[in-house]
Amino acid sequence: MHRLTFRPLAATAAALTLIIAGAVPRSAGANDEKPAAPTFNRDVAPIVFAQCAPCHRPGEAAPFALLTYQDVKKRADLVTAVTASRYMPPWHAEPIATAFHGERRLTDDQIELLRAWVDAGMPEGDAADLPPQPEFTPGWQLGQPDLIVQMSEEFEVPADGPDLYRNFAIPLGLTEDKWVRAVEFRPSAPTVVHHSLFFLDPTGQASREPGFARLSFEGAARRGRGQGDLGGGSNGRSLGGWAVGASPLPLPAGLAFRVPAGADLILSTHFHPSGTVERERSVVGIYFADKKPERSFTGVQLPPVFGALAGVEIPAGEKRYTKTDSFTLPVAVDAFGVNSHAHYLGKEMELTATLPNGEAIDLLRINDFDFNWQEQYQYEEFVRLPAGTRLEARVTWDNSADNPRNPSNPPVAVKWGRESTDEMGSVSLRMMPVDEADLELLQQSYRDHVRAAARERMSQRPAWRERLKRWIAASASNDEAVE
Repeated sequence: MHRLTFRPLAATAAALTLIIAGAVPRSAGANDEKPAAPTFNRDVAPIVFAQCAPCHRPGEAAPFALLTYQDVKKRADLVTAVTASRYMPPWHAEPIATAFHGERRLTDDQIELLRAWVDAGMPEGDAADLPPQPEFTPGWQLGQPDLIVQMSEEFEVPADGPDLYRNFAIPLGLTEDKWVRAVEFRPSAPTVVHHSLFFLDPTGQASREPGFARLSFEGAARRGRGQGDLGGGSNGRSLGGWAVGASPLPLPAGLAFRVPAGADLILSTHFHPSGTVERERSVVGIYFADKKPERSFTGVQLPPVFGALAGVEIPAGEKRYTKTDSFTLPVAVDAFGVNSHAHYLGKEMELTATLPNGEAIDLLRINDFDFNWQEQYQYEEFVRLPAGTRLEARVTWDNSADNPRNPSNPPVAVKWGRESTDEMGSVSLRMMPVDEADLELLQQSYRDHVRAAARERMSQRPAWRERLKRWIAASASNDEAVE
């Protein structure tokens, strides 16, 4: 494996040092029979500052702050309950041999320490032991962006009704090509924005097209705007995306997305009415790379198109409904990131790699997927996968009454669809070829995989033919060559 280099979040470095130092309470003396009771200032604050404060502070999505002794003491029972159940901090990937960068998963010792502090009466401790509060760049988790853009006007989300899907075109005003290492998305009405995908219109025409902002996803695709790279490559039209619970994460050092001069940014946003009329005007921060990267990257999503081609039809009451897909790498690659997506019924997500020698490697394993917390995971080191490696994805849904996240009671049959109460599911792996010359072969092999899945689906459902033709056309246009 090769070491990855990341640009850290603004407040992380000091906090990580503190959490390591404060994970286990120090004993009162070498000859004491039992360790001293943990205190907030010495033992709890380092954990809270590192793992809770990035979201639990003014101006962020969390509903209350956890920055002081009084903040934490007031909600100590809640904190111990949600950490013991691993509901918080939100991190659903299970530990695997390949470590993830910036993992927020608490250790068993840290969870026990929080419980022991509450059992001891929540002592505050010596003020001299309290570490300084973490410093955050106001409004931006990744620091001050190089470019900040905003939707031209508010979009009103009604209190009730079906989910809404809209595209919003924002001119970037670039006079020269740029390479982008990170994008940070900030919704103004986070209670109704479930996710937003970031695409490019390299022609710059979308923002000047009357009515474009009110088009649904499919309406924009028919006009040839916002078609994304299904694999999420550096030279395609996708810049990634944001979902509820996700933290912005830069690409590993040396990698970047290409954004041509004159391009528009397109936000393809999914709204979920909350019971109250809300008005959304998203703000996006863009971070530029210092220079053109030396390596290109792409991705593989299994099953493709978020499972649209897999024939997802989940019977009512079915506790373990599973779809699988596989893809054999034609060239050697270095994998660096992985993510998954589903809706309320999503339960388990798995991605494994079987090497040509028969060795199996876990790339992602989620045993309790949560629609409200969807993460972009990056590996601490590049994962070298030789040519001939077989990627195998497995997505499992739970449509039983035992699923507390099931939106239907009693359960009803569910098919693939875009509504939150419909289902979809996939796992995506980002990678770059070891040999840059192999990029086109890798991309073409994946396009062939998507086309084969589409043809199979069309043979089963002729009525899907026109819709699938559009998706195939989108996949065929991705990963355009860059001079």
